[in-house]
Amino acid sequence: MLAVGLTGCTDSFLDITPETSLSSVTFFKTQSDFEQAVNACYVPLRTIYNDRSWLLSEQHSDNTYYARNTAFGATEQQEDLADFSIPVSNGLTTNTHVLNQYRQDYLIIARANQILALIDKADFDATAKANLKGQAQFMRGFAYFELYRYFNKAPLQLTPVTTREAAAAKMGTAADLEKIITDDLTGAAANLKPKSTQEAGRATSGAAKTVLANLYIIQKKWAEAEKLMKEVVAEGNYSLIPDYNNVFSTSTTNKNNAESVFEVQFQEGSNGYNGTFMYNFLPRPMTETELKTLSGTSNPQPQTGEGNNIPTPDVIAAYEAGDLRKDASIGYITCATTLWEGKTYPIIKKFMKTHSLNGNHGMNWPVYRYSEVLLFLAEALNEQGKTAEAATYLNMVRKRAGLDNTTATSQADFRTALMKERRVELAFENKRWHDLVRTDTYKAVITARGEAIKKDPFSYYYQRGYTLRSNSFSVIEKYYPMPADEAALNPNIK
Repeated sequence: MLAVGLTGCTDSFLDITPETSLSSVTFFKTQSDFEQAVNACYVPLRTIYNDRSWLLSEQHSDNTYYARNTAFGATEQQEDLADFSIPVSNGLTTNTHVLNQYRQDYLIIARANQILALIDKADFDATAKANLKGQAQFMRGFAYFELYRYFNKAPLQLTPVTTREAAAAKMGTAADLEKIITDDLTGAAANLKPKSTQEAGRATSGAAKTVLANLYIIQKKWAEAEKLMKEVVAEGNYSLIPDYNNVFSTSTTNKNNAESVFEVQFQEGSNGYNGTFMYNFLPRPMTETELKTLSGTSNPQPQTGEGNNIPTPDVIAAYEAGDLRKDASIGYITCATTLWEGKTYPIIKKFMKTHSLNGNHGMNWPVYRYSEVLLFLAEALNEQGKTAEAATYLNMVRKRAGLDNTTATSQADFRTALMKERRVELAFENKRWHDLVRTDTYKAVITARGEAIKKDPFSYYYQRGYTLRSNSFSVIEKYYPMPADEAALNPNIK
């Protein structure tokens, strides 16, 4: 199974030799071998973005919430993330989603390590080798960046694990992870092809620079971030799509478009490359007739259980009057059988596209878009006191949204305006929690959110007479605790 290049790719890109017949001795000899190994590095991205990034990032913020169904149980794993009540003991948690995020990132790292340990010694075309090495560097750097943002520490695995003892790697600090990420993404930026010549869906030099700039912005290395983002702009390979409605892919079209810097590839069908995140984001219960108005499938099925990632009143109110992104991002659906008396829920419209198969779609997930490059550049410039120049890039994003130029002229006012712009431009794309963390506003924002829900649970999709669990909003921490199951395997995890 592959995560990228599913549209217009060659057969060799889709074929992976069964793992049971491979070893590092018999494999990793030819260009084709390394192509298959690199393809495997992308695979976990589908699981990460389909199943849990939105739980750990978006629903773990003030942007989305769950639609509580009191007739359905066993939902505490995701509720704990949304309610900031995950169980923690000695810096460890048993939350399943935290564990699985950690494991998927290390699956990417393990696969990239195998490639990077052997590729320099292989004998095949130098240009192809550099591009494949760059993709492995990108994927490892990206996975460590995920661990850095979620945990701020992680075990250091930079070589293939050949013994059980070697699997218990020492814990790396935030500084250790920053060095790995910087080294890998700098190497990737040098080795990868630009978007204009890279196979669609694969990592590019522009994508590597964008992730690295994201790290620099967290580190407040503003000049370094400015330099990288100006290089991406100067490439001329990216542009804003005039209509925000057309930014996000359908199951079959508009993938890896002019605005896409990096996106996770999905393909509708029976081959196992499909996504289900649209269905994960639906309020429930929902009848098949109601679902068909969103999916357009010929065989819709009733949706049961509890809904997740439902836009909050807070994010809906964050849009300015006349912002074209609001109607493109947020829609509404009336669920006649829901127990919630409000009946009509907001939904994430930007990820609601018609397709053919029930519970099976091929919409790609946007990880980085060109609009974020422009907002990164605006932020980096403003933090260096170049507010007038920064406004040029912020206003490009606002103009596409049908809004007037920003009125912010001071550095402080522009900083506030920029973060508001990021919230609505990148709504539901798993950015909000990380923005709250890096600006150190998470505690105040989430505390206020908890108080608002407790005061008026009905407006946050609770039935009348019901309220939050007693432990809700009791664990508002900057980073996630490490997974307990992994600590049982590695004594260095504490």
